[in-house]
Amino acid sequence: MLNDETRRKLRLMNVGEFIDELEIQQQDPQTLSLPFDDRFQLLTDGVYQRKYNDKVHRLIKTAKLRLPKSDIHDILYIDKRPLNRGIIADLASCRFVDESRSVVFQGYPSSGKTFLGCAMAKEACRQLHKTRYIRLPDLLEEYAEKSVLPGGKNKVLNKYAAFKVLVLDEWLMPELSKADVEFILELTERRFDSTSTIFCTLYKREDWVKRLRGGTYAESIVERFAHNTTWIETGDVNMRQYLSHA
Repeated sequence: MLNDETRRKLRLMNVGEFIDELEIQQQDPQTLSLPFDDRFQLLTDGVYQRKYNDKVHRLIKTAKLRLPKSDIHDILYIDKRPLNRGIIADLASCRFVDESRSVVFQGYPSSGKTFLGCAMAKEACRQLHKTRYIRLPDLLEEYAEKSVLPGGKNKVLNKYAAFKVLVLDEWLMPELSKADVEFILELTERRFDSTSTIFCTLYKREDWVKRLRGGTYAESIVERFAHNTTWIETGDVNMRQYLSHA
């Protein structure tokens, strides 16, 4: 059994989980009969899993997902829904994050875009990537509020440029001002080629320039996501209605 001084030192080293795992081993005669090396390996595995689970939980919490219970294992593949299992599985591996690719979920209202975006964001958290979900209207409102403060614009840009994975829901839904487009241009410039952005949107690719007020700023924003982006149509099935009937 560990004495109080050893427990104190373990907690000071931020490995208090060792205490819990040792107590579990003390209650299992079969584990106690194992050689020291085997017991230490089990102990290390248990502590690692606890720390990993705690970190994932923190990342999911700070990601502020709109649908925190969304999960890739709960994605419904039905005949009228144009989702490719292979493409979804590839995205769930988070290889797109490692390659700094972006993802667009585009479809009709209630077709599951937000669910898919949050499910992919949760997988990114499980891969220990710093992730954040936000609706574009809320992001623009935050930017407008902080812009009146000294250095506020840059703080907002730095904050959202730092997330390895950023989910932008309701993308292009609000009517954008010139200042909004300038902010989006600067944010996409800072995120381009080093992070991944997940867009959840009603609007097809050909509508983006118009929704961004047209002109060179709009074309520059769209061009950043023209080649290194996976586009997925979520179709026109109303998933809320489908699930309520099911």
